[in-house]
Amino acid sequence: MKTKEAYLHPRDELLRAMERIYSYRMTTTSGGNLSLREANGNVWITPARVDKGGLTRDDIVCVQADGVVCGVRQPSSELPFHLEIYRRRPDLRGIVHAHPVALVAFSLAHQAPDTRLFHQAWNVCGATGFAPYELPGSQALGDSVAGTFEQGFNCVILENHGVVCAADSFAHAFRRFETLEFTGKTIIKGRLLGDVRYLNDEEISWPRRRLNDLESFDHGPASSEERELRRALAEFIRRAYRQRLFISTQGSFSARLDDGSFLVTPYHCDRATLEGHDLVLVRDGKAEAGKTPSRAAHSHLEIYRKYSGIGAVINAYPVNATAFSVTGAELDTRTIPESYIVVRHPSRMPYGPQFEDAGALSRYVSPEQPASLLQNDGVLVIGGTILEAFDRLEVLESTAEAIINCKAIGPLEPMDEAKIRELERAFFGKG
Repeated sequence: MKTKEAYLHPRDELLRAMERIYSYRMTTTSGGNLSLREANGNVWITPARVDKGGLTRDDIVCVQADGVVCGVRQPSSELPFHLEIYRRRPDLRGIVHAHPVALVAFSLAHQAPDTRLFHQAWNVCGATGFAPYELPGSQALGDSVAGTFEQGFNCVILENHGVVCAADSFAHAFRRFETLEFTGKTIIKGRLLGDVRYLNDEEISWPRRRLNDLESFDHGPASSEERELRRALAEFIRRAYRQRLFISTQGSFSARLDDGSFLVTPYHCDRATLEGHDLVLVRDGKAEAGKTPSRAAHSHLEIYRKYSGIGAVINAYPVNATAFSVTGAELDTRTIPESYIVVRHPSRMPYGPQFEDAGALSRYVSPEQPASLLQNDGVLVIGGTILEAFDRLEVLESTAEAIINCKAIGPLEPMDEAKIRELERAFFGKG
C-alpha cells in the first residue's frame, strides 16, 4: 500500500518536514537542510540563506543528475555532503540534517546517543555513528560524513555541529531523525535523575514475541456514533503529537465505541497527519479488513475487557515521564493537588511482560491507579473518556518535568500526609 507521501511532490514533502522541524525548535532559522533523491537521480534540496520559518515550496531547489541547478534559489551550502552520501550509499533516498538542541549537546560532548534505550529506537535508527569535524560546506565535511555512512550507519552525529539521518525514503529519514532526537532528550533527562538503563540484545528481541495480528472482519457502513468518535480521537492524536507526547510513529491511543469494540491508531501511520478514516476499528477481537492496528491493540483489548468503565487507553512517550521509566527514580505525584488528584500513584511495570502476555498491562493499571511507567517503554494511562485519559497524560508529563526542573533549584518538598489525607477526603470520599 502506498503511503500518503507517495503522492506528494518533493517540494511539498521537504517543505512540510521543515515546517515541523522548525516549529518544534529542532533547528534554527539558518540551520539545517533536507534533501530527497528521485529514482532518476535528481536531488531536491532546501535552499541556502533562506529563513527556515518562512520557507515556501518555490524555494526548494532541484539539482539534476547532470549537475544543472533548477530553481529561484541556490542549493544549501551543505549540498556536497548530501551528494557524497548519495554517491557512496545508493540505497539512500532521503537526508535530514538539523541542529536539535539535545543532539547538538551530544555533538559538543563528542558522544552519540545509545539507541538501545528503547527497542523502537534501536529498530528505527540502529547504532549511531560519529563523524569528525570538518569545515561546514566543504568537501572534507562531505568525505567525513559520507565515510561514516559508508560504514553502515544511518544516523550520524557531527562533531560540534549537529546530526544527519538518512534512509531509503525521505519519510523514513525523518522518522529516524525524530526518533533519535527523542532518544537523546530522554537520555539527558534520565541522567539528571540517576543511572540510565539500556536494553541488552536479548531484551531488544523480546517485542518480536508480541502478538501482532488480529483476524479481520468486513466493516460495513459506519454509524454516526463511530464517525463522531473517529473525528474526536483523531483530533486528540494530532494534539498529542503537537504537545510532543507522541512522535510521528510512536504512541498508541484508543477509545471505546461500545461494549465489544474500540478504535485504535494504525500501525506505523504518521500521528501528525492522522485522520479519522485512518483509525482501525477492533470489534469482538477482530480488526477491520484492509488496516493494521497498533501493536498495542491486544493490550488495549484486554484493558477494555477487564474494566467496563474505561473509555480510553494511551501508550505514549512523553520525554520527561519516559525519563523516569528508564531510571529507578520515583515519580512522586505529591507535588501539587492536580498531580495527585489526576494521576494518583503511578505503578511501575518491568520491561518485557507485555510482549508475551497481552493481559500484562491490565494488571498494572486500574480506575484507582490509572497510570503506569513501563520500564524502557514509555508510559500507559487510562481514563473514562478520551479527554480524561489525555488530561491524565498531560498532567503526568507536566509533573515529571516539574520534578526534573526542581533538581536545579533544591530538594523536592512533597505535600505532607495531612494534605494528602485532606485531598483523599475531598476528592475521593476516603476517611
